[in-house]
Amino acid sequence: MKKLKSFFPQIFGGIASGLMIGIGGTVLLSCEDRYIGAVLFTIALLTICFMDFYLYTGKIGFAAESFDGKTAAQLGVGLLSNFVGATLTGLVIRFARPAIIEKAAASCESKLQNGVLRAFVLGCLCGVLMYVAVKTFRQNKTVLGVIFCIPVFILAGFEHSIADMFYFALAGMINIQYIGFIIAVILGNSVGALIIAALFRLKNASKERG
Repeated sequence: MKKLKSFFPQIFGGIASGLMIGIGGTVLLSCEDRYIGAVLFTIALLTICFMDFYLYTGKIGFAAESFDGKTAAQLGVGLLSNFVGATLTGLVIRFARPAIIEKAAASCESKLQNGVLRAFVLGCLCGVLMYVAVKTFRQNKTVLGVIFCIPVFILAGFEHSIADMFYFALAGMINIQYIGFIIAVILGNSVGALIIAALFRLKNASKERG
């Protein structure tokens, strides 16, 4: 029981993050103007950052700084909790807001047509922006990274794994094809965040050496 309690921040914070991403996705789909929707989506990551919830895509880039077995377990639990929160929110919104189901389904169909390789690449680019957004919030104590990076990844068509979990649940499209797609996006988000985090550390190390 004590071991389970040590994961409570990831479990409860992860579910809460999935919920907030779902709320962000709902407002995006509800807006006639995609630009306004993309800006309003930032409520999700702003809440997650200020309330210190656990979002896998906001944590993975920092994992390499002190990676060990416990970190890996926390990431796994956090990701699973994000899935639970985002998926349940998608199912609730599917019941409460049927008017946006068709829009979500059209978006998900388009995502699947891209294939897993493109999903991975688009996930990488989103991972870069997620790391920049959270790093800026942590290091510079400013929300500017969140306010700009989130609309950019949405408008650019990059893939965010937790948001996609919500969209596919809302669309009622959780199937075998979805599993392959979401795994590709998770891997992409992870690789993108880790690459930009490594470049950031290498830049600082080279500066210190002279």
